[in-house]
Amino acid sequence: MTASIQAEIERLRAELRHHNRLYYVEAKPEISDLDFDRLLKSLEKLEREHPEYDSPDSPTHVVGGEAIEGFSQVLHRKPMLSIDNVYDEAGVKEFDVRLRKLLGPAEQVEYVVEYKIDGVALALIYERGSLVKAVTRGDGQKGDDVTHNARTIRGLPLRLMGEDLPPVVEIRGEAFIRNSDFARIRAQQAAAGEALFANPRNATAGALKLLDSKLCASRRVSFFAHSLGYTEGVEYATHSELLADVARRGVPITPQVKVFDDITAAVAYCHELLENTHALDFEVDGFVIKVNHRDQREKAGMTSKSPRWAIAYKFERYEGVTQVESISVQVGKTGRITPVANLKPVEIAGTTVSRASLHNRDEVTRLDLRVHDWAIVEKAGKIIPHVVRVEVHRRTGEELEWTYPTRCPECDSELVQDEGKVDIFCRNPACPAQLRETLRFFGSRSAMDIEGLGIKSIEQFIDAGILTRLADVYRLPERRAALLELDRMGDKSIDNLLAGVAESKSRPLWRLLTGLNINQVGTRTAQLLADHFGTLDELMAQTPDQLSAVPEIGPISAEAIHRFFSSPHGKSLVEELRTFGLNFGTPRPAEATSSATAGKLAGKTVVVTGSLTRFTRDSIKELIHEHGGKPAGSVSKLTHYVVAGEKAGSKLDKARELNIPILTEDEFVKLLE
Repeated sequence: MTASIQAEIERLRAELRHHNRLYYVEAKPEISDLDFDRLLKSLEKLEREHPEYDSPDSPTHVVGGEAIEGFSQVLHRKPMLSIDNVYDEAGVKEFDVRLRKLLGPAEQVEYVVEYKIDGVALALIYERGSLVKAVTRGDGQKGDDVTHNARTIRGLPLRLMGEDLPPVVEIRGEAFIRNSDFARIRAQQAAAGEALFANPRNATAGALKLLDSKLCASRRVSFFAHSLGYTEGVEYATHSELLADVARRGVPITPQVKVFDDITAAVAYCHELLENTHALDFEVDGFVIKVNHRDQREKAGMTSKSPRWAIAYKFERYEGVTQVESISVQVGKTGRITPVANLKPVEIAGTTVSRASLHNRDEVTRLDLRVHDWAIVEKAGKIIPHVVRVEVHRRTGEELEWTYPTRCPECDSELVQDEGKVDIFCRNPACPAQLRETLRFFGSRSAMDIEGLGIKSIEQFIDAGILTRLADVYRLPERRAALLELDRMGDKSIDNLLAGVAESKSRPLWRLLTGLNINQVGTRTAQLLADHFGTLDELMAQTPDQLSAVPEIGPISAEAIHRFFSSPHGKSLVEELRTFGLNFGTPRPAEATSSATAGKLAGKTVVVTGSLTRFTRDSIKELIHEHGGKPAGSVSKLTHYVVAGEKAGSKLDKARELNIPILTEDEFVKLLE
């Protein structure tokens, strides 16, 4: 009987550890929270009835034990250093230059990109697989022993999984409180008449300093691992191997980590992550870029304050508090339905914000956002605003739950959701909203840059039946008489529009690819594809595997591109545009795969400043790109040329200070000839 009870206790512990790993590490839960709690209560009962089988690493001990009298200081066996910060792309590139000087020109460097979690640094020390101590960063040399509270961290194993457990391994990372839990905590504080925490980081720091671990458990602190400290009997050749092994042992790691072959791709991924921070339920204030290989880290070394092989690429965060007046949906150019929060106007980072995208139905559910809620709205890096969390404590009972529509608000077609996907679409190809948005984007400066084809004109043309599909843009010259019958369309405005249509036929291939409205293809991807394949016909002939072989083109993008050009819609659109003589590109020489390998500006960074007379800002950037260069927004030691127009200001001053060649527009043109 005794043996069977002990076996049942061990079985329950193993099962709970398994489900903890699925939930916190792999994000693939198999059972509900209720079923998990039932298993936990069964184990608690058995351990209470048979204390002789209790174990300090049992999952039951994460719920909080007895309060302690105070904190002791612990000396870090390996200092917990900070990482140097930069706030722009130029700073990251300078870091890369410094590093390569340390490593030597022959070294091939791999970079790892991770989120910089805005939490509290914590070191977890495991001996023979059991958690024996948890220590805060403190002053970097010594910190507070918060082991009793760390044992309550959600998803953190008290015993590492697997065999071959090392004698000592110190796992370092960030403790944090999720936004959804933070909103709940503030609501509880408001109900109790207590002062409210200012932000999740302060709430986390306060939780770890509580003397009663049961109170810490109620805060629902989480943890992501990002590195190792002092270890015995364990060594990894790369950082990516380290993270994979830490996750294998049941410790949650920083999500969405990727490895890149060069700094440019690493920075591009940072920008991609920044655009999607709205989907995170935790606070980030930037990204950490690290050298992947341990031997290169050792060669680069450390300063007294920070490692030379890592940099924090941070962004400024700007927040405002405002009320949600209503929630509506808009139809995009792909038919994707996007919910939008219509806000009481609030000033954030110098601009008035009155709308914020809610991205998809799951986002509204995750935020538990309701009409008339007060919410925190953020602009990370001064980009598109998004709702971070709801001020639950300010609810009055007058808030209204919002129901997602089942039919398109523009054409009344039934909305559909693909199995396993979060986005919802209107699939009606004749939906006027999709046509409107497709035409607006096609004619925009980001794509074909057609003067006179603005949203007001497009709406008029659609209503009059002049534009019924994308290729009709190039039929406008045939429909001049019909255009003259419309309001605000005189001879001069029509001439300007038709001249813009004619000019757009000679736009470079990447602009056409951007304007075709292909899923996963923006300006950067379009430029990569045009550079690599040269012609639209060559691009259309590629398989998904061939497309994903292009640097920076992932398998999801490759599949989307191939699907578009293989579809009846894609094929017919391309053939229709071919009849109007649009620029489908120029065949690449056999030895060239990128325009960046040739051209007068190959590998050069060019900054444009001041008022120009020969170019628009977009056209000169396009010219820089066509000649293999890279347009940049700020001057640094990595800048090769500055093109200065009239009334050039601080950028020109900095170029002079750094002795960077300064060109007039005429000198720039002469350089390219």
